[in-house]
Amino acid sequence: MSVRVRIAPSPTGDPHVGTAYMALFNLVFARHYQGKFILRIEDTDQTRSRSEYENNIYEALHWCNIQWDEGPDIGGPYGPYRQSERFHIYKEYADMLVHKEKAYECFCTAHELDQMRESASKTGKQGYDGRCRHLTAHAVEERKKLGMPYVVRLKVPTEGECVYDDAIKGRITFPWADIDDQVLLKSDGFPTYHLANVVDDHLMKITHVIRGDEWMSSTPKHVLLYESFGWEQPIFMHMPLLLGRDGKKLSKRRNPTSIFFYRDSGYLPQAFLNFLSLMGYSMPQDREIYSIDELIKEFDYKRIGVSGAVFDVQKLDWINQQYLIKNIPANMLWTRIKEWSFNDAFMEKLMPLCHPRIKTFGDFMDLFDFLFINHIRYSSSLFEIKELNNESASCLLQAIIWRLDELENWGGTALYEASLNVAQKCGMHHKKQLMPLLFASIMGKTQGPPLFDSVDLLGKDRLRARFLKTIEFLGGISNKRMRELKKGWDEGKDIPLLHG
Repeated sequence: MSVRVRIAPSPTGDPHVGTAYMALFNLVFARHYQGKFILRIEDTDQTRSRSEYENNIYEALHWCNIQWDEGPDIGGPYGPYRQSERFHIYKEYADMLVHKEKAYECFCTAHELDQMRESASKTGKQGYDGRCRHLTAHAVEERKKLGMPYVVRLKVPTEGECVYDDAIKGRITFPWADIDDQVLLKSDGFPTYHLANVVDDHLMKITHVIRGDEWMSSTPKHVLLYESFGWEQPIFMHMPLLLGRDGKKLSKRRNPTSIFFYRDSGYLPQAFLNFLSLMGYSMPQDREIYSIDELIKEFDYKRIGVSGAVFDVQKLDWINQQYLIKNIPANMLWTRIKEWSFNDAFMEKLMPLCHPRIKTFGDFMDLFDFLFINHIRYSSSLFEIKELNNESASCLLQAIIWRLDELENWGGTALYEASLNVAQKCGMHHKKQLMPLLFASIMGKTQGPPLFDSVDLLGKDRLRARFLKTIEFLGGISNKRMRELKKGWDEGKDIPLLHG
C-alpha cells in the first residue's frame, strides 16, 4: 500500500500552530514510509473563507520548511485540491446516499429546529429528533414540488455502537445513541465538513488520517459514511491535543496561536518544528534536540503520545537557544538579527517616526525598544488609571480584541476606531482611560511615539499577544464576567463596566 496522508486547513483566520503541528507529523509519516503528503484547502465556509487566509497558510508552512507533494498551488493527479472547486462532486455523492437509503431529505424549518433545541434543553436529549427520517417517497416529492428547502441528513443507527481501531488510541467505542443524524448537504447545496472530508479523502486515496484528538467525536460519523458508501476506510490516528498552561485546549483567546507570532518574535523555524515534535512524540533516549531528517529516519508511530501536551513557551525558548548556539556562529549573529527585524525595509518605515523625536542617537532605544523585545515587563503602577480597576481594564482590552476581529483589520487606524467604539459602548473616557491603557499594554510605558503608527509596525500577532499578556497580568476575567461581557457584545448593547 502506497502511503498517502493529508492536512486540510480552513482559510478562515490566522495560520494556527496546530496546523503546523499536524502538517509536521503528516510530513514525517509520509517521508518515513516513502509516501505522499497532500495539502487540501477546506473552504466550504464561504462566509469566513478568504483568499488572503489561504495565502497565509502557504506562507506560514513555507516558513516552517514544510513542503507538500500535491496541493492547490502546485497541482497533482487528484485535484482540484480546493473544496470550493469540488462542489459539484458532493451533490452527486449525497444523492447516492439518499438513493441507497443511507441518508434522507429533511424539510424542518428553522423554527422547528429551535423548538427541538428548546425541548432538548428540558429533556436532556440533544440533537435532531429524526422527524423527517420516515417520510414516504410521496411526502418527499410533495414537499419538493412546493419548493420547500431541505437538507440531506445521514441515517445514524438508533442502537448499538460504532467500534473502530485507532492506530494511536487503540479500540474506540461510541454509542450510536449519542450521535444525531448529521447534516451532509445544506439547503444551499453546500456540503458540510463531514461529507466533503470523507468524499475527498476517498477520491484522493488517503490511506491514513492523522489529525488531532478534537476530531475523535466526529470519527463515528466518518466511519458510518465509509460503510454507507461501501468504501474501505483509512487508518485513523488521533494525535494529542496542544494544551495551554491552564491545561485547556490551546486557544487564541488565551495564548498566541498564530505561526506568524513565533516567526515575528525571532524564533528559528528548525527550533519551532523541533519543539512541536516534542508535543506529540518522544525520541529514543528521550533526546530533545534533533533535526527533522533524524526524526523522519527514526520515526515510529508507536512512540506518539496519547495524552495532551502543554505548549510551554519556556521550553521553546530553551530549544531555540540551543539552535542559536549550535547553528549560528557569533560572526553571523548580527547578520541574522538584522534579517529578523533591523532590516532596511523595516527601518525605512520606522525612521519617519523616529526622526522628529530623538535628541541623540541614544534616545532611539528608549523610544522604540518595545518594537524589538518579546516580553514587556509590566508593573502595577502602569495600570493605575483613574476610575479603572484591573478587571474592567481587562474587559476593555477583550472588547477591543473582539472589535478588531470583527473589522478583520489590526492596523493603527483600525485600533483607533475600535478603541473609540469600545470606549463609547463601555462608558469610558477614550483619552483619559483607554489611551493610557493602550500605551501601557503595547509599549510598557505611559507615553511614547505615536501609538497608532507604532501599531502598524508591531503587527497583528504581537499586538494581540500583548493584549492577552496584559489581561493575564491584570488577573484575567472571571468566567461569569466573560459570559456577561460576550453576551452584551454579541447583542450590540452598551456594556457598563465596574469602576474602581
